[in-house]
Amino acid sequence: MGVRRAIAIGECMVELARGEDGRFGQSFGGDTFNTAVYLARAGVPIAYATALGDDPYSDGIVGLAAAEGIATDLMLRRPGRMPGLYLIETTPEGERTFHYWRDRAPARELLDGADAETIEAAIQGARLVYLSGITLSLYSELGLDRLERILGRARQAGAVVAMDSNYRPRGWGGDADRARHVLARFWRLASIALPTLDDEAVLWGDRDAGATAARLHGLGAEEVAIKRGADGAVVARLGSPPIEVPIPQPVTPVDTTAAGDSFNAGYLSARLAGRAPQAAALTGHRLAAVVVAHRGAIVPRDATAVALQA
Repeated sequence: MGVRRAIAIGECMVELARGEDGRFGQSFGGDTFNTAVYLARAGVPIAYATALGDDPYSDGIVGLAAAEGIATDLMLRRPGRMPGLYLIETTPEGERTFHYWRDRAPARELLDGADAETIEAAIQGARLVYLSGITLSLYSELGLDRLERILGRARQAGAVVAMDSNYRPRGWGGDADRARHVLARFWRLASIALPTLDDEAVLWGDRDAGATAARLHGLGAEEVAIKRGADGAVVARLGSPPIEVPIPQPVTPVDTTAAGDSFNAGYLSARLAGRAPQAAALTGHRLAAVVVAHRGAIVPRDATAVALQA
């Protein structure tokens, strides 16, 4: 059967990003999908679990995944449906604003049907399972119950479960209490936590990375890597003090889309290769620096090659 693969779970959408000329370019992206792409480029065998339609854009997403070396057998198809869409507006400083059209995206129903058994069976044999708070915001209560059971069994079978909170209030309908409840429930299943400090401050009121690390360790996360933008990262293993990992050199971003997603991919690929958390964070920094120097979530392959080889 070969090497046990990683599985990322979530949603890939049609991306429209405004260029310098004011026009929009069309691509595809989504937080966990972006991470899956960069993990595949790092040589990690990985599949992507989602639900799509039977339209040309869904075909394009499957084609992109295949071209990037991502296994597509867990990309389920729903007749008559279409994927969600998001539009990116970027400031001159590289900061971005997202606008979404995704309420009827089939990815929301991935775990509601009988074919959820296909996803469950695949995850049981995974080496790594990766998801985010955006993933969790998609699903019904039935879907969340199934996912909790699936991840629990995967952990028992030896899988590493990694999660990024990636808190987006709109995805939770502005219900911060529900977001906190659901995220805490799934943090308890995470082996590796990959939050962004800004998100944790908004949702939980964390004052610094130490507070985030302590809270997540208290929920059961064995390892925490906290992203702090230009201030670098903080990594902490359960029972050890947090360690700051600065960015190797200053970065002037063109577009910060997928900055955290690519950091997560660099970090996880390095950890799967046996490198220590500090070294893994440096790999994440180097990859994210390349990604934010380009527009869009998924940048040209040759641009990321050097960072991943390093």
